Amino acid sequence: MDNRENVRELALDVLLETEKNNIFVKDALNKQLFAKQFLPKADRAFLSRLVEGVTEYQIKLDYIIDSYSKVKAKKCKPVIRTVLRMGIYQMLFMDGVPDQAACNEAVKLVRKRGLSSLSGFVNGVLRNIGRNKEDIPYPDKNKDKIKYYSVMYSVPEWIVKKYISWFGEDKAETVLKSYLTAPELTIRVNDGITDSEKLTDKLTEAGVDVASGHYTKDALILSGVNYVKRLPGFAEGEFFIQDESSMLLYTVSNAAKMCDEKDEPLHVLDLCAAPGGKCTHFAQKLADKAIIDARDISERKTDKIKENITRLKLSNIEVSVSDALVPDESRREWADIVIADLPCSGLGIIGKKNDIKYHVTKQKVLELVNLQRNILSNAAEYVKPGGILLYSTCTINPAENRDNADWFLSHFPFEGCDMRELVPDELKSVMENEYSLQLLPGICKCDGFYIAKFVKKS
Repeated sequence: MDNRENVRELALDVLLETEKNNIFVKDALNKQLFAKQFLPKADRAFLSRLVEGVTEYQIKLDYIIDSYSKVKAKKCKPVIRTVLRMGIYQMLFMDGVPDQAACNEAVKLVRKRGLSSLSGFVNGVLRNIGRNKEDIPYPDKNKDKIKYYSVMYSVPEWIVKKYISWFGEDKAETVLKSYLTAPELTIRVNDGITDSEKLTDKLTEAGVDVASGHYTKDALILSGVNYVKRLPGFAEGEFFIQDESSMLLYTVSNAAKMCDEKDEPLHVLDLCAAPGGKCTHFAQKLADKAIIDARDISERKTDKIKENITRLKLSNIEVSVSDALVPDESRREWADIVIADLPCSGLGIIGKKNDIKYHVTKQKVLELVNLQRNILSNAAEYVKPGGILLYSTCTINPAENRDNADWFLSHFPFEGCDMRELVPDELKSVMENEYSLQLLPGICKCDGFYIAKFVKKS
């Protein structure tokens, strides 16, 4: 007997809130999980899986609705459309839920929301899909490959077209497929407090499966985790949740060597620092050999950085609210290293934030390219002659990455800084040139991420 009626109702609330307020599902889900933190572990897991799964497969689910319903998904009331998506997801992707239970609970939800007159419609559509779920007429790849990839990987058609034009069809499909693969949970060991071996032992004792990182010794990969913040070592600051892709910024910076060559502390400026992954990595590795200036645009963001600094027990970071677009003369040619990890379309992290693909638009991408260029123009002023500018994004869009790097080099007194000797051997094949690296999800064992390293001409 299925006894998760209330959990399904919570899932419906979260999904409706994200649609109504156009917010990211993780924000709405985390708010609900926090409010219901005493739910049994299994119910929390069911809620997360259902909400994230419906979001992840939304385009495919709507295609199935359209194939079996006279009323198309777009024309349905939000409650009905969402309940149908939830029911279909459970029938297709949740083996532990019998089709009958998924259907019956959907009907109950509709009645609870005062839409009893539509309960027969919902029941009929779901039962029809349940009977035919092994024979759903998906698009024919040979007749319309764009439609096929869009439906099968639940990605908007315009993004599919872009990926094929950027990477070719085979590589594009590998990237799309990666979005539907459960992402790894990666943490960065705080070696100012502990080390990988001790932390691995501690986490293993707590029932967590731990593996070494793919590209850096600072990383550990965890599985079997329900709630990261309750893991031993988290509250004590022994680790930070961070993907290996962004840990590579420190790797390619060569900051430790730069410290050794200086008689005074290294100056590092992080312009868009929240929540603090990159600046705390530099602070942790360089300790008293560096002064880190971490900035972001609002107190909400800088408070998050401060919270992480306190937890990680770091003392060499100054935090301030600052708009990266507004020049600060006090930092003109102050920094040995400027970190410009800029706002972007996020196409490299769709595997972790599934609804990015629904929020990003062609117009937003154009606006982001201009924003990035404006921030880079300002960032250039803060770098000392001979100093380093690290430009990074978590997207795989050439316009925001390679094209912006080319634009920057053609407008400012910088040149590409050779980082081939610093890049792990496993990633040398994805370097675009000696000074830039384009990581692709599914092809690399990390998020999609771009790094370019520039040196200011003396």
